[in-house]
Amino acid sequence: MSEQRWQARLWQDARAALPDHVWRFVTAGARDEISLQESLEAWSHVRLYPRVLRDVRRPDAATALLGLPVPSPVAIAPTSMQRLAHPGGELAMAQAAAEAGSLVVVSSNAGTRFEELGTTGAAWWLQAYATADRSLVAPVFEEAARAGARAIVLTVDTPVPGTKYDIDEAAFGDLTEVYGLNHPQVVRGRTPGAEHAQDLTAADIAWLHDLTGLPIVVKGVLRADDAQRCVEAGAAGVWVSNHGGRQLDRSVSTCAALPAVGAAVSGQAEVYVDGGIRSGLDVLTALALGADGVFCGRTPYLALAAGGAERVVEMLDLLHDELLDALRMSGCARLQDARGLASSGTPEPPTGL
Repeated sequence: MSEQRWQARLWQDARAALPDHVWRFVTAGARDEISLQESLEAWSHVRLYPRVLRDVRRPDAATALLGLPVPSPVAIAPTSMQRLAHPGGELAMAQAAAEAGSLVVVSSNAGTRFEELGTTGAAWWLQAYATADRSLVAPVFEEAARAGARAIVLTVDTPVPGTKYDIDEAAFGDLTEVYGLNHPQVVRGRTPGAEHAQDLTAADIAWLHDLTGLPIVVKGVLRADDAQRCVEAGAAGVWVSNHGGRQLDRSVSTCAALPAVGAAVSGQAEVYVDGGIRSGLDVLTALALGADGVFCGRTPYLALAAGGAERVVEMLDLLHDELLDALRMSGCARLQDARGLASSGTPEPPTGL
């Protein structure tokens, strides 16, 4: 089945499975959705310079993310309210990751207890929002570390939630069992200091590392200078993300931002990217532009809605197979060979071929 056909079928099946208000919430972008649309289109605008006369009989897509061996650089980005997509919620998503040998990043607003994730055998990181009063969420991060989280992903692009139109908040009803189960004191009621932190600095990276003893990944970076500051503050990973086009509309696509961030980090930390990645060719392009790992958010969520853990595994397997095909066709026996394949539209081919 072609990449476009399986994606179209997945979105069609998920649309049929999800209530209107959940579908709109998951697929929405901020304001006029300019960044959302550009994030989808940007990957197809990059052109590749394939290598030839290479032995690609057995291409290898395996890699490691913060020391965790994985069969593919594709992993699952954090999304909240997964139990609105499927009764199993985060447990089903983690089970799929475990079956595929992949990594899953769990939202701090998950509707599943952290300790339950350990029953799946999945490797997982915790996505974190810092609150204005850090003491309100510090126990959440410590509990995640005790429950087996292997890293903390600090989201830094959300001083306030981005404005999205046509969201029917009243239709969601009581979210007690599907949202924020690990820190109800923050998401329920009006606890002073529970709002998103608007005073994040590089010092919070060190604070989180000292608090949990875990590697810190900084998510939401689009600028080279910010990436360098993250590395200098001790970040183990820099995650190029515009929040799926859900925060600042008209922010640059992650595809466009990735090369400069990768160059600024230059091996001092791992570099990840998300945003509009739908195919193995998109994954290859991201690797060519400097990513070490590639994360998908909406697609796994929709796969979960369309068919539970089984459909998520199918999605991960398809992306893996597409990536292997793209590696062969581009003359790459290993993921590292993808570096330098891409041109961002300039007429001159990349050097170092």
